[in-house]
Amino acid sequence: MSHLYLKALEIQGFKSFPEKTVLTFGEDITAIVGPNGSGKSNISDAIRWVMGEQSTKALRGTKMEDVIFDGTEKRKGMGFAEVSLVLDNESHLFDLEETEVMVTRRYYRSGESEYFINRHAARLRDINELFMDTGLGREGYSNIGQGKIDEILSVKSADRREIFEEAAGISRFRHRKEEAERKLDRTEENLVRIKDKIDELELQVGPLKTQSEKAKKFLILRDELRGLEISVWLEQLEKIRVGALKVLADYDAALRDKENAQAELQALYDAAEQFAAAIREKDMETDNVRFELSRQEADVSELESAVAVIKNQIQNNIENAQRLRQELSQQEGRAGSINAQIAEGQEKIQHIEEEMERLRQELNQRSQDAEEAGRTAGTLADELEALRRKQAMETASAAEARALLSALGAAAQELFDREEAVGKELIEQKERIAALEEDRRGVEEELTKAREEKNSLANIISGYELRLQSREKKAQDAQEKHRGLQIDQNNLQSRIRMLTEMEKLYEGYSKSVKLVMSESERGGLRGIHGPVAGLLHVTDEYAVAIEIALGNAMQNLVVDTEEDAKKAIGFLKLRDGGRCTFLPLNSVRGRTFQDEDVVDEPGFIGLGDELITFDKKYETVFSSLLGGIVIAEDLDKAIVMARKYGYRFKIVTLDGQVVNPGGSMTGGSVSRSAGILSRANELERLNAQMSELEEKLRQSAKTLEEANREHTAAAYELDTARSQERLHENTILQLSERLENTQRVLAEAEVHQSELQGELAQIQQRGAKTQADTQEAKKRIETLEGAAAAFQAQAESKAQGQTQLQQTLAELSRQIAEGNAQIAALEGEKAASETALAQLEALHRDIAGDRQQHLQMIADFEEKNKVHQQEIADKEGQLQAIRNGSQEKHERIRKLAEEKLALEGQRNQSDKESRDKASQLQSMERQVSVLEQKKLSAAMEEKTILDKLWDSYELSHEAAKAQQIPIEDLRAAQKRITELKRSISALGNINLDSIEEYQRVNERYSYFTEQRDDVTKSKKELEEIISQITQEMKTIFAEQFKRIAETFSQTFLELFGGGKATLELEDPDDILNCGIEIRAQPPGKALKTITLLSGGERAFVAIALYFSILKVRPTPFCVMDEIEAALDDANVVRYANYMRQMSDKTQFIVITHRRGTMEEADVLYGVTMQEKGVSRLLSINLNDVEKELGM
Repeated sequence: MSHLYLKALEIQGFKSFPEKTVLTFGEDITAIVGPNGSGKSNISDAIRWVMGEQSTKALRGTKMEDVIFDGTEKRKGMGFAEVSLVLDNESHLFDLEETEVMVTRRYYRSGESEYFINRHAARLRDINELFMDTGLGREGYSNIGQGKIDEILSVKSADRREIFEEAAGISRFRHRKEEAERKLDRTEENLVRIKDKIDELELQVGPLKTQSEKAKKFLILRDELRGLEISVWLEQLEKIRVGALKVLADYDAALRDKENAQAELQALYDAAEQFAAAIREKDMETDNVRFELSRQEADVSELESAVAVIKNQIQNNIENAQRLRQELSQQEGRAGSINAQIAEGQEKIQHIEEEMERLRQELNQRSQDAEEAGRTAGTLADELEALRRKQAMETASAAEARALLSALGAAAQELFDREEAVGKELIEQKERIAALEEDRRGVEEELTKAREEKNSLANIISGYELRLQSREKKAQDAQEKHRGLQIDQNNLQSRIRMLTEMEKLYEGYSKSVKLVMSESERGGLRGIHGPVAGLLHVTDEYAVAIEIALGNAMQNLVVDTEEDAKKAIGFLKLRDGGRCTFLPLNSVRGRTFQDEDVVDEPGFIGLGDELITFDKKYETVFSSLLGGIVIAEDLDKAIVMARKYGYRFKIVTLDGQVVNPGGSMTGGSVSRSAGILSRANELERLNAQMSELEEKLRQSAKTLEEANREHTAAAYELDTARSQERLHENTILQLSERLENTQRVLAEAEVHQSELQGELAQIQQRGAKTQADTQEAKKRIETLEGAAAAFQAQAESKAQGQTQLQQTLAELSRQIAEGNAQIAALEGEKAASETALAQLEALHRDIAGDRQQHLQMIADFEEKNKVHQQEIADKEGQLQAIRNGSQEKHERIRKLAEEKLALEGQRNQSDKESRDKASQLQSMERQVSVLEQKKLSAAMEEKTILDKLWDSYELSHEAAKAQQIPIEDLRAAQKRITELKRSISALGNINLDSIEEYQRVNERYSYFTEQRDDVTKSKKELEEIISQITQEMKTIFAEQFKRIAETFSQTFLELFGGGKATLELEDPDDILNCGIEIRAQPPGKALKTITLLSGGERAFVAIALYFSILKVRPTPFCVMDEIEAALDDANVVRYANYMRQMSDKTQFIVITHRRGTMEEADVLYGVTMQEKGVSRLLSINLNDVEKELGM
C-alpha cells in the first residue's frame, strides 16, 4: 500500500454530527454501515464538502446553510459547521513541505466561509489547486456518491469528459488555459479600451499640435513685437518731448505779440465808432427831410396817376368809337364778298371731283401693264439663276481639283523628305544596335562578379546575427524589467496625481464646501480655515471609526468668527450654492467627557479626539465634535459598554458600527467615502513607494543602458556588414536593371529597325500612287473650267433681257406712284374747300345782327369824354402848388449829403487802419492757434504713447525704459513691426492653452501607445501560452485516454469473466472537446451501447470503468457511497474482491449495505441514530477480530 492515504476525518456541527466526531483511516478498506437515514452518506458529503464542493444539490441540500446541524427537540442548532481532512504527504504529492496535510473548512450561519491548510487561512482557490490532478477535489473522481456511478453512463457522452480529464491529469492545464483565456479576454478588453483612448487622443493630438506650434510661433512673434514696439514708442516719445519744449517757447512769445496787437486794434475801433455816430446823426436828419419830401412826391404821383388814368379813359373811348365805325363800314362790304366766295367754292369742288375720276382710270391701266412685265421678269430670273448655279458648281469643282493638285504636290514633296530621313535613321539604328550589344556583354560580366562578392559576405553576417540575438535577448529582458517598473511608476504617479487633484478640488465634499473654499482661495472670503476632514490626521486603523463618528460633520467648515460665517452664508445664498455648517473658533466650546471609568472597559480604544492629530488651535472644535464619542474594538464589546453606562454616549466600533445614545444602533457595510480621511495617509505611503521604485528604476536603467550598449555595438557590427551587403545588393540590382534595360533597348532598337524598313517600302509605294493622282487631277481641272465658261456665256445673254424688263417695270411703278400722289392731293384740296365753304355760310348769317348795337355804343363813348376833360383841368391846378414846396427840401438834402461825405472819408481811413491791424492780429492768432495745437498735439501724442505702453503691456514709462533695446534704424524697426503684426494676424485665432494641453495630451497619447504595445505583447504571449497548453493537453489526454481505454477493456473482461468493452472518441480530430462513447458486450450478448443494458449491467460497467481509471491514475483515497447497490450478490463479491486487489495503490472508504462488501473490509464503522437527528459512530477492526479469533 502507498504511504499516501487518508489518515483521519474530523466532523463537528456538520449535518447530523453536532459533536466533534473523528474517523481514523489506517487500513486499506474501511466500510461505513448503518440503517437508512442514520447519517452514513453525511460522512461522504463531509469529505466532498471539505474538498471545496460549492453545489448544494451535490450535498443533497437546498442552501449551504443546510450543512450546519439544525438542532433537535433536545439539542440547539449549531452556529457553524466544520470538517477537517488529515492526509499523509510523505511522498510530497501535494506541493507542501509538511509530511502531513490538514485541510479544514468552516461555515457560519451568517454566510461566511473559511478555509485552512495546516491551520493557516487559505482561499477556496488554494484548496482547488492543492487537489488538482490528484483525482481528489470537487471535480475529481475520488468521491462517488449515491447514484453517481450510474450517471457516468447515463449522461450525454460529451458530459463525461470531466472525469476523464481529471483522470488524464489535464484538469490543471484546463484551469490554467481557462485562466489564461480569461486574462486574454481582459487583455483584449483593455486593448480595445486603450485603442479607443488612442483613437480619441489621435483626434486631439493632430489639431492640438498644429495649434501648439501656431501658439509657440505667436509667442515668439509677440515677444519680438513687444520689444520693438516698446523701443520705437520710447524713441518717438523722446522726440516728441524735445519738440514740445521748442513749441512751448514759441507759443509764449506769440501770445505776448497777440495781446499787444489786440490793444492797438481796440483803439482804432473806438475812433471809427465816433465817426460812425456823427454819420448816423446826419443820416437821421436827411431821412426826416426826405420823409417830408416823399410825402409830397407821393401826393404828386397820386395826382399825376389820376390825370393819366382819365386821359387814358378818354383815349380808349375815342378808339372804341372809331373801331365801331370801321366795323360797320367793313360789314357792309363783306356781305357781298362772302356770297361770291361761296359760289366760287362750290364750283371748285366740282372741278376737283372730275379730275380725280380721270386720274383713277389712268392708274388702273398702268397697274395692269406693270403686272404683265413682272411675270415676264420672274421667268427670266429663274432661268438666269439656274445657269449661274451650274456655273458655280463647275467652278467649285475646278477649285477643288486645283486644291487636290496642290495637296498632291505637297504630299509628294513630304514623301520625298521622309524617304531621305528614314534612310539616314536606318543607318544610325544599325550603328546603335552594335553599340548596345557591346554594352550588354560588359554588364553581364560585372553582374557575375558582384554576385560572387555578395555570397562571400553572407557567411560573415550569419555570425554577427547570432551574436546580436544573444545580446538582444539580454536587452529585451532588461527592457521588460524596466518597463514593468515604469508601468508601476506610472500607475503610482497616476494614483498620486489623482489623489492630489482630489485634495486640491475638494473631491468628495459637498457643492457648498467647494464653492466656499474656491471663493476663499480667490480672496473673496476671509477667515476660512477649511473643512473639518482637512484639518485632522488619522491613521488607517481608526479612519473608518473616525469618519463614522464625524458623519456629516466632516464637511463642516471651520472659520475664525461668527462674522466670517455670516459672510460665507450670505455668499452661498447669493450663489444658490446649498447649505453648510460653520464652526467659528471664537464661539465653539469643547466637551468634557463625564464617564471616565469607561477607559478601563474591555474593548475600549479611546475617545474620538484622542485618536487624531490636529493643530492646537482647533482643540475646541474636535473636542466638541469627537470628545464625547467612544471608539470600541467591536460591536459586542460596544453593546456591553453601552448597557453598563445606560446608553448615555455614542460608541463607534473600528469597523464603523454605531451604538447611539438612547440605545438605537446603526450599522452595515461601510461607505467608500472614508477615502476623504485616509487620502493623506495613502499619499504618504504612495510617495514612499515612489521613492523605492525610483531607486529600482535607476538600477534598472543602468542595467538596461549596459545591455543596450552591448546590443548597439553588436547591431552596429551587423549593420555595417548588412550595409556592405546592401551595397552589393544595390550594385547587383542596378546591374540587373541595367542589363534588363540594355536588353530591352536592344530589342526595341531591332523592332524599330524593322519598322523603319517597312516604312521605307510604304513611302516608295505611296510616291508612285501620288504621281498618278497628280496627272488625273490636271485632266479634271481642264474639263471643269471649259464647262464653267459655257454656262457663263448663256447667263450673260439672259441677264441683258432681264435688265430691259426691269427698266420698263420701274417706269410703270413711278407713274403709278405719281398718280396716287395726285389723287391724294386732290382729296385734300376737296376737303379744305368744303370746310371753307361751311365757314363762309356761317359768317354770312352773323353779319346781319351786329349793326344796330354798334351805333348805340358810339354815342355813349362821346358823352363820357366830355366829363373826363373837366376832371383833368382840376387836378393839374393841385400839382403846380405841390411842386413849388419840394424845391426847398431838395436843397437841404444836398447840403446834408456833403457833410456826411466828409465824415465817411475820415471813417474810411480809420477802418482801413483797423483792417490792417485786424489782419495782422488774425495772423498772430493763427500762429498762436497753430502753436497751441502743436503743444496739445505733442501732449496727446505723449499721452497716447504712454497709454499704449500701459494698455498693451501694463508698463509705466520707467518700467518700459528698463526693457528698451537700441534702435539703429527707426524706419526699419517700424517696417518690421508692420511685418510682425501682419504675421500675427495671419496666424488667426490663437489658443495659448494648446501648448500645455498638447503636452498633456501628447504625454497621455505616448503613455497609452506604450500601454498598447505592452498589452499587445502580453496578448501575444497569452496566445502562445494558450496554444502551448492546448497542445500539451492534447498530447497528455491522447496518451492517458489510450491507457484508460486499454485498461477498461481488461478490467471489464476480469470483472465480467468474459465479453468485451471499448471507449471511443466521437471526433478524434477534436480530442479536447468531443464526446466519449462507451460500448460494452457482456458475455453471451451482442455488442451494445450502454443505454441498452440493464440497470445492474450498467452499474457493473460503470464500476469497471471507475476501477480502470483508478488503475491508470490512482488516487490517495476513494470514497464510494453504495455504488454496488444495484449488483446481485455474486457481482458484489467480484466487486469486493477486485477492490481488494486495487487497495495496494488506493485507500477505499465504502458506504454500503451489502454483506459481500462488508466481509472484504478491514475496518467497519457503524453509524447509529440513538438520539433522533444525531448520528453516532461505532468502530470494529475486522483484522483485529480475525487475529483474536485465530481466523
